[in-house]
Amino acid sequence: MNSQKVALITGAGRGIGAATARLFASKGYAVCINYKSNFQSANQVADTIISEGGHCITVQADVSCEDDVIRMFSTVDKELGTLSVLVNNAGILKTQSRLEDMTADRINLILVNNVTSYFLCCRQAVKRMSTRHGGIGGAIVNVSSGASRTGSPNEYIDYAASKGAIDTLTKGLSLEVAAEGIRVNCVRPGLIHTDMHADGGEPDRIARLKSKIPLQRGGQPIEVAEAIYWLASEKSSFSTGNFLDLAGGL
Repeated sequence: MNSQKVALITGAGRGIGAATARLFASKGYAVCINYKSNFQSANQVADTIISEGGHCITVQADVSCEDDVIRMFSTVDKELGTLSVLVNNAGILKTQSRLEDMTADRINLILVNNVTSYFLCCRQAVKRMSTRHGGIGGAIVNVSSGASRTGSPNEYIDYAASKGAIDTLTKGLSLEVAAEGIRVNCVRPGLIHTDMHADGGEPDRIARLKSKIPLQRGGQPIEVAEAIYWLASEKSSFSTGNFLDLAGGL
């Protein structure tokens, strides 16, 4: 165990999560790279961090499963030490669809993976960070989406609704633990160059929509990671319950 600050990042094997893990490691954090199933991708992130002199571990866990979440946080306690930062980033997207064609199974799958997971991870983080429980404080950053504001009609209303729930979680939890040394903030990315668009059935979605973005381009994962890092750092020490929209002006 070491005295480094410790960051746990869910869904850190690719995209925004991977960029965030690499950034935190470059800033001196010991990082837990959480992944659900893609062992190879998570290990590639870890190999990059280690090759650059950073310290990290990879932990497989389905963060929508309570037992997995408890095991993951216990692993961080044992192998890295006192948790400083939780970044809730893991989430899923299903193929583009109108609401009238969505099944209950699909809707429930989205809500459990994108909402329940954040609640479970926040619960475990608060138990460790809160001065009410003998902790020394910390920061939680939730990754929501610009979809929570637009609703994603004709594409992902279920995904958008799940991210709306994350916005509410951010606000409510920030007020609940503000006096206990914990800050809770949120980033809302827009069209970012990640594999998630392929998950939705349209890998080139950004190319189709970028003319509607005032900055005329999609964002890069590192641009979101930088915002996450700022919200987790002491540079934003007077910010809690706030949202950073990273959508190129949309």
